[in-house]
Amino acid sequence: RVHGADAQSFLNSQLSNDVRHVDTAHSQLAAWCNAKGRIVTLVRTFKRGDDYYLLLPADLRETVRERLQRYILRAKVTLESDDALVTLGISGPQADLLLRRMMSDVPAATDDCLTQNGVTLLRLPGVHPQYILIAPVAIARTLWERLAPPAVPTGPQAWTWLDIAAGVPRIDAATSEQFVPQMVNLELLSGVDFKKGCYPGQEIVARMHYLGRLKQRMYRAHVESAVAPGTPIFAPDLPGQSTGAVIASAVAPAGGYDLIAVLQMSSAAGGVLHLGSATGPTLQLLPLPYALPIENGSNEKST
Repeated sequence: RVHGADAQSFLNSQLSNDVRHVDTAHSQLAAWCNAKGRIVTLVRTFKRGDDYYLLLPADLRETVRERLQRYILRAKVTLESDDALVTLGISGPQADLLLRRMMSDVPAATDDCLTQNGVTLLRLPGVHPQYILIAPVAIARTLWERLAPPAVPTGPQAWTWLDIAAGVPRIDAATSEQFVPQMVNLELLSGVDFKKGCYPGQEIVARMHYLGRLKQRMYRAHVESAVAPGTPIFAPDLPGQSTGAVIASAVAPAGGYDLIAVLQMSSAAGGVLHLGSATGPTLQLLPLPYALPIENGSNEKST
C-alpha cells in the first residue's frame, strides 16, 4: 500500500507507466526497473479509496518495498505491506455471470476496475474473462463460499497457465533484473508509457524503443516434458550458447506443458528450438493473442 500527499508523483517517478491515469476505475500494468532498465518486478497498480496498491509477486514484495523506500527521501509517502487484504482469481466463459450475482456491475474492458462494498475487482488480459478480487479476509471467505460451486477451486498452476495463454509475462525472484520491458512484450500490453518522463532505467528503455535495437522477445511455446523457469533454450543458429530461457511454465489442459520464454528473435524465426540442450526436447511455438512488431532496425515498426 502506498499513501500520502505525494504518493502519485512518487510512483510516477518510479514506474514505467503513467500513474496519473490510475484511478478507482482503471488499474495499470507497469515495470519497476533498475538503473540499467532491467525489470526488478512487474506490478499492477490500482486504487482503493485514496490509497494506491501495487500487486506483485509475494517472493519480491519485501525486497521491492525496502528498495523503493530508499527513493522516498523527503516525499510525503508511506510504503507498507498490507496483510489485511487477500486476492482471489476467477476466470472462464461464465466468470462475468458469476460475478454479476454478487456485484452490481463488472469491469467491461481489460485494465478496468471497480470497488464495491469493500471488494476491488480488477479486469485482466485473458483468453476468457479474467478477474482478480481483492478484499479483507472475512469478505474474501464469503466470496469464496458464494463462488464455489459453481466455480471450481484450483491452484496457482492454473492461474499461471491463464497468464501464459494471455501472453502476460511473469517476473519473480528467479528472473528479476534480467530483462528490459520490451523483451517481455510489456509495451504491447500497455505497460510502458514512452511519453511520461523519467523513471529508473527510462533512458535505456526509450532508446531501445526509438532506435529499434531489440533482439529478444517473449514467445509462447509447448513442450511435452516438464520444464522449470530459468531452463535455457537452444537453437541451431547459435551453436554452443543458449538463445534464451523459460520465464514460466504450467501443465497444459490437453497434456504436456505450455510456457513463455524470452528468445532471440532470429532463433524464433528459424523455428527449431530445443529445451535444456542442443539435443533436448523440441519446443513448438504457439501463437500469442497479440501481434509482435516487426523490428526493422529503425524507429519505424509495423505489425
